[in-house]
Amino acid sequence: MICYIMDMKPITVLFLSIIPFGSIPKNVSDHLQVELSGRFGLKVRIGKVQPVPRYAFNPGRNQYHSTEILKRLKQIRTKEELILGVIDADLFVPELNFIFGEADTVDGVCIISFTRLRQEYYGLPKNEKLFLERSAKEAIHEIGHTYRLGHCEDRKCIMHFSNSLKDTDIKGPGFCKKCKMQLNQFLLEN
Repeated sequence: MICYIMDMKPITVLFLSIIPFGSIPKNVSDHLQVELSGRFGLKVRIGKVQPVPRYAFNPGRNQYHSTEILKRLKQIRTKEELILGVIDADLFVPELNFIFGEADTVDGVCIISFTRLRQEYYGLPKNEKLFLERSAKEAIHEIGHTYRLGHCEDRKCIMHFSNSLKDTDIKGPGFCKKCKMQLNQFLLEN
């Protein structure tokens, strides 16, 4: 198993802000707030709701370009915070058909989409518990990148790349031993 930390400038973080784009159900933001606070030991706050990012919409794909949204999040980030954007719209980057989320490891911002984490998206019966679990996993994964963690080969590690929901469902909500050590080392040095 290979886990690594990207070699970039250190960041100082005092809290995490969850920034909703458009309407996000309260139970989802509450769940993320509790899960992320417990996982990272940070104060987690829900920030001001941002409008649906029309500037990032690609009509040919009927999706939102996540990198464009990250650029906007960088503009509102303070030095003391990490930002997790959340959106209930399908995201993409040009190289892939879709993504569950994306992180900018240099500037401490990331975003996840709820759209493909729902069973209903695939024509299956609604499963709120599974949806909340997947949302937390993807949020933890993207925030892990903001702490300079790369993708991990351990399929059970939260930092394993999710190419499909099967990958997301297999991995646990926690870090493998190597990634946890790297995260702790990063936190000690910063």
